Amino acid sequence: MRDEHDSTLALPKVMTFIFYFGGSSATMSATVRKAVFPVAGLGTRFLPATKASPKEMLTIVDKPLIQYAVEEVVAAGVTELVFITGQAKRAIEDHFDKARELEATLEAKGKLKLLAEVRDILPRHVSCVYIRQPEPLGLGHAVLCAKPVVGDEPFVVVLADDLIDGWENGCTAQMVDVYQHHQSSVLAVQAILPSETDQYGIVAVDSMEKRLGAIKRIVEKPAPSLAPSKLGVVGRYVLTPTIFEILERTQRGAGGEIQLTDAIAQLLQREQVFAWQFAGQRYDCGSKLGYLKANVAYAMKHQELKDEFSAYLQQLVGVARTRSTLNPNVMMV
Repeated sequence: MRDEHDSTLALPKVMTFIFYFGGSSATMSATVRKAVFPVAGLGTRFLPATKASPKEMLTIVDKPLIQYAVEEVVAAGVTELVFITGQAKRAIEDHFDKARELEATLEAKGKLKLLAEVRDILPRHVSCVYIRQPEPLGLGHAVLCAKPVVGDEPFVVVLADDLIDGWENGCTAQMVDVYQHHQSSVLAVQAILPSETDQYGIVAVDSMEKRLGAIKRIVEKPAPSLAPSKLGVVGRYVLTPTIFEILERTQRGAGGEIQLTDAIAQLLQREQVFAWQFAGQRYDCGSKLGYLKANVAYAMKHQELKDEFSAYLQQLVGVARTRSTLNPNVMMV
């Protein structure tokens, strides 16, 4: 019987399949060309909706979460997408694959705008790689599974259920700019409420200047009384390949999983790591409330929907006010 703390469990034992679509792989580069998407999670907070469909395929208005994430990294210059998948995740592969029958039908019916949207889901110069995570051993293990594809290169890690609407350019593009300047790992952070520290990895920094700070310490989900700051790490990372060497030796941590936060804590002892307070609005689409907020926000700026939807919301608020006036016990929206 294996010891439950055996560090060899951190190594991906099986890569069930690897598929490429689009362009070919290039030689090792100092630029950030690859992005890793850990998408093997079960999405239990959205059951029963996620029983047979990946949580990353939940839609914000008319596009799935994973497509927003892919568009963000492609806009930052990434050309190779590495999806760490699990069971019941085939829909993600199908979404980024060619749909010849659908395209032929749209073309035959003259629906050329929809045809262009379907064909533009994945740009021609971008490749997709799919790796099956053999065991559900946490985010750190999922990242480690990408090592054979990422190799000795810096790379991005994106958690698709953290939807980030960048104010000027995307969160990943902002972080890649920081990496290119400092050649060090970068974690996206945001200020959180003191009561929320046990939901995030929390970083302590020397100081934040122009949204950037050198990390001194990182702690996984501390109690509010033990948190070193109110800066929480969200689902965007730019990491150097040194993290793979550390993850291979990382023992199981909280929840019996291999925690990426634990590996980053060890990385701090070897390399400088920065916190980047991104410019943008984050929606936690791993929660039902955050998901609903994102749908409202994105519908309000959708070219085809924003006017009618805004009018509907105003009407809804008006109805709620009327009901509140007639019955003070009715809570207003």
